[in-house]
Amino acid sequence: MLDFDFEPDAPAWSKRLAVFDLETTGLDVKTERIVTACIAVLDHSGEPSEVSEWLVNPGIEIPMAASNVHGITTEVAIQSGANPKESVAEIVARLRELNQQMPLVAFNASYDFSLLMHESVRYGIEPLDPKPVIDPLVIDRKVNKYRSGKRTLIALSSLFGVELSDAHNSTADAIAAGRLAQRLAATVEQLNIDPAELHELQREWADEWALDMEQFLKKQNRPDFRAELGWPIKN
Repeated sequence: MLDFDFEPDAPAWSKRLAVFDLETTGLDVKTERIVTACIAVLDHSGEPSEVSEWLVNPGIEIPMAASNVHGITTEVAIQSGANPKESVAEIVARLRELNQQMPLVAFNASYDFSLLMHESVRYGIEPLDPKPVIDPLVIDRKVNKYRSGKRTLIALSSLFGVELSDAHNSTADAIAAGRLAQRLAATVEQLNIDPAELHELQREWADEWALDMEQFLKKQNRPDFRAELGWPIKN
C-alpha cells in the first residue's frame, strides 16, 4: 500500500496502470535473454488488481553475475523455466492488449522494451510498439535534473517513499515503478497532460539527457563516447 493518500486531482492516466519489468541474463539488449518477467495492473491506490509472472528458460547460460542479482541460476531456469518463444509471445500479447487500455510503466523503459523487441525478432514474433509509456527514470531526470545522488529504482523508491522490499525481483520492481509513477503524477503538475503527449515529451527528454551525458563524458577523458538514442526502444 502506498504511504500517501491518492490525490483525486492527479492525472487520469495515473489511476490505472500496467507495469512491466524484466530480469535477464545481462545488460546488452541485443544479445541477452529474458529470465523472469512481470506484468501487473495497478489501481488508483497503487494496489495490483492482477499480476502475471513468467520464469523462462533462456536457452543460454545465466552468468553468475546475473544470478547474483535476481537469484535465478541456469539450473533453476532449466528445471522450472518455460519455453522462451512461448513466453515472449505471451508477454508481447499481454502488453499489447493492456496498452490499448492504459499506459505501460517501466523504469528505464528503453532497456526492457529494447530487449523485448530483440527477443521478439529472435523468435519471429511481431514486436510490440509500446505507446504510451511512462518511465519514472526519464521523468525524474527531467523534473529533478540538478538533484544529486543515484537514480536507481531503489534510490528513487526510497526518496519518494515507495516501498521496495525485494529489489531485482521482477514483480517487486514492476509494482514499485508503477507506484513511483503515481507518486510523480500526484506531485508534478507538468505531468497532468494526455499520456500520448507525455510519451512524446519523454522521447525528447530521454534523448536530451543522453546527449548531455555524451558531452559530459567527452570532457571526462572519454572522447569516443557516443550516446545511445531512442526511447522507449533504442535506435
